[in-house]
Parts: sequence; C-alpha cells; structure tokens
Amino acid sequence: MKSLCHILLGLLSSVYAYSQSREISFDSEILEETRNIRLYVPENYTDDRAYPLIVVLDADYLFDLVVTNARFYASNDQMPESIVLGIDQKGQSDKDCIYDAENGFPAGKGADFFEFIGGELLPAIADKYNLANFKMIAGHLFSGNFINYFMFKDQPIFDAYIDIQPEFAPLLEKRIPDRLAALSSTKFYYLATGEDADKNQVERIHNLNTSMKKVKNEHVFYFFDSFENTDGHAAASCAIPRALNNIFAIYRPITPYEYKNNILTSENPVYEYLDTKYKRAEDLFGFRKPVSINDIMAIYAGCLKKEDMTSLEQLSELAKKEYPDTMLGYYFEAEYLEKTGDTKKATRAYKKAFGMKEIDFIHKDLIMERIEAINY
Repeated sequence: MKSLCHILLGLLSSVYAYSQSREISFDSEILEETRNIRLYVPENYTDDRAYPLIVVLDADYLFDLVVTNARFYASNDQMPESIVLGIDQKGQSDKDCIYDAENGFPAGKGADFFEFIGGELLPAIADKYNLANFKMIAGHLFSGNFINYFMFKDQPIFDAYIDIQPEFAPLLEKRIPDRLAALSSTKFYYLATGEDADKNQVERIHNLNTSMKKVKNEHVFYFFDSFENTDGHAAASCAIPRALNNIFAIYRPITPYEYKNNILTSENPVYEYLDTKYKRAEDLFGFRKPVSINDIMAIYAGCLKKEDMTSLEQLSELAKKEYPDTMLGYYFEAEYLEKTGDTKKATRAYKKAFGMKEIDFIHKDLIMERIEAINY
C-alpha cells in the first residue's frame, strides 16, 4: 500500500504556493482502509523554519474552521504560521473513537485509530515538512473525548488539547486532572461547553472544570469557556478562536495590559521581560520568533519610564541585530550614552543613526534635534 509520504511526493512536489488546502486519499495499513485527509500548509512555507502542527479530528466540519482562524491569527502576528492536518470522520466518529465500556480506554477500531494517528499519519507528515516541537490536537463530542487518550502516553505527542463538548468515556473526567497534575512538560488544555447541550454532558464538563481548578502544576496551562445560549454543535465555532487566542498568548506582541501590569510593576530589569518572553516562546514552538517592533518599543518605553539604562543599552544591541539597516539600534545607543553623560559618544552614535533608514518615530529631523540639544 502507498504511504502518505509517497502520495505527498507525487502530489505535492512543490510547496503549496497558491493553494490553501488539499484533500488526500491516504491508504492506511493500520486501519486497512483509505481515509480522507485534509492538509493546509501556509502559502509561504519554507524548509528554513519550523511550523507547529494542529491535528483536527472530525475534519469534515472542523477543519475549515480551524484553518480560517489559524490564518487570521497568523496574519496578525497573534500566533505562528502553522500546518493543519485534518482527518475526516463523517459517519464514523463513534467507530473511530470507540472505547472499552469497562476501563474507558480505546478498544478495537478505537485502538487502531489511536495508533494510526501517532504511528502512521504524524510520522508521514514529519518526513515531508519541517515541524516544530509544538503539536496540538482538537476534537468535538466523541473525538473530544478521544483526544484525551494521547496525554496518557508515557511521552505525550501533543502539547496542547482543544476539547470541545466532549462526550466522556466512563471515569475519564476524573482521570484527566490526575494525569495533568503528574506531567512534567508544558501542556495546554482548553475545555469548552455550550450550556444548551445535553445536560448530562454539561454537568460532567463542569465537574471536570471544578477539578481542574484544583490542579497544582506550573507546567499546565488550563482554560475553560462556557457559552450561554449555545448548543454543543455551535460551541465549536465559539471555542476554536478562543482556544487559539489563549494557547498562543505568549506568542502575541506585548499588550498595553502586559506593559502596565507586568513590565512596569516588576522589580526585574525591563529587558529581562522581553528576553524571557522570547526564550519561552522558542522553547515551546521550536523556533525563535523575530522580535517585533511593537515589543521593542514597549521595552523602550519601559526603560525610560523606569530609568533602566542598562536595559536600554541591551535593547540597542538587540535592535542592531533585528533591524540592522535602520536607525533604531544606534538611536537607542545614542540615547543611552546621552542619559549616562557621555555626550561625545552620544553625538557619534546619533550621526551613525542619521545615515540609516528611518523607522517608527525615529527620523532625521528628530536626530538633528537631539544632536543640537546636546551640543549647543
């Protein structure tokens, strides 16, 4: 039988430069059947960087919803560009996700489907594309229950779980908090319910939420939404954007709230906040994000507000590295030198900045004003 890799090599010999997504017939040896797979690869995909992977179950109706939101957030620098892999389950989700009635874990076709995802499909995608360390899985109803099984592996292959209106197997909502409490690697868990869904489901989901609030594990980031006047199906359209927004919060540019409540109130050096934010994002996603001009300006404002000149000097070096052709780095260096009393070196640095490209609020007239102010 053909593997997905062979199909991809035949159908996808070039990067998806002009298409948004493809449907691929995948002959599975584990399932002994052909499955319809949906694949979205960012239009500007390059092997030079790594991409998070989002696996979507019940892709026949969830895939487009995830792709649309992922593209929107990525285009606004709210999350990294990601590869989205969907598995269609129309009419067979209950069979794919079947579990043993006594122990509540996958059995029969459900056990095969579990192995198909982790042992066959993901390795095929990893062979073809440069995947980041960060992997996410999303499920709804039966598949919402199913995605939880992956966290019970000794080394869970997913780092984030989007669990929408899950129809829990016996005792699973009691096992999830204990498992998450025991994990030693960073995990994100998003849970959502529509209040107009089946009352028994809603009650079990709320019980899990109550238990999750008691979990004490610094490695686990938990989020919960309960949508009023929404049934279990409509909850999916509300939950996907909320989940991505919460899970990728660390990736987003520094917000006014962060600046006011985290940077200005911290006793640590201002530059340390930026350095920690980007290192943590790199650890999670497997690549270092270019430092945005928004974040540099936020740290710059914090340096001036807190009169943290050491951080301003560090910021000038970072700006030279991130924006080497612009005035930014030498302007910050000049301001640092000016404020620490070395006007001669400050003047030289301002003159270096003057010959470079303008950026943000820094322009030639401003630099001339600063040079005149310290020399005349």
